[in-house]
Amino acid sequence: MKKKTGKKAKKVKVKSRVTDAVRLTREERSISVVNIVISSSLEQDIPLEKMAATLSNTEYNPEQFPGLVIRIKEPKTSALIFSSGKIVLTGARSMEDVEKSIEKIIKSLKKINIDIKIKPKVTVQNIVASGAIGMDLNLNTLAIKLPNTEYEPEQFPGLVYKLKGTKATFLLFTNGKVVCTGTKTEEEVYKALDKLIETLKKIK
Repeated sequence: MKKKTGKKAKKVKVKSRVTDAVRLTREERSISVVNIVISSSLEQDIPLEKMAATLSNTEYNPEQFPGLVIRIKEPKTSALIFSSGKIVLTGARSMEDVEKSIEKIIKSLKKINIDIKIKPKVTVQNIVASGAIGMDLNLNTLAIKLPNTEYEPEQFPGLVYKLKGTKATFLLFTNGKVVCTGTKTEEEVYKALDKLIETLKKIK
């Protein structure tokens, strides 16, 4: 345990540059994708009633909502499928998960003699990522000093911060936990996280 003296020295140096609003508790910071929302199209009409009657992993209540829900066990995702062939897929943690899920949907359709011959084009609508930035945060101070924030602790313990110059919106918590939404690539997530940390360290 004593071999980590070099890291401790570095930690002290960083502490000298942070403020009461942002207090570094550890150097490690990480964020990972927890949900990718995509839209796509099978480019042909889909008989939703036949799907619902044949496939056990579906839900369809046209009186309440025009789309059919299909749940995929592995990777664990869910898709809304509309009679026009439009798809909205949620729950994927990687683009590989997205591709596998769409392949399984196409295989399911083959069971009801619907043969999808195209490779559906995928459009990422939103990426949700969560993690920690290794800082304790004074949300009251940040709400006052940062622009584009919303903070109502009586209703919700997190502060909403729209990060200028990016598509990202962050949920910030006092323990340094963060949730990032609004980005469309993993690269955007990491760049937004770096910019967030840089911005927070400048708060005086």
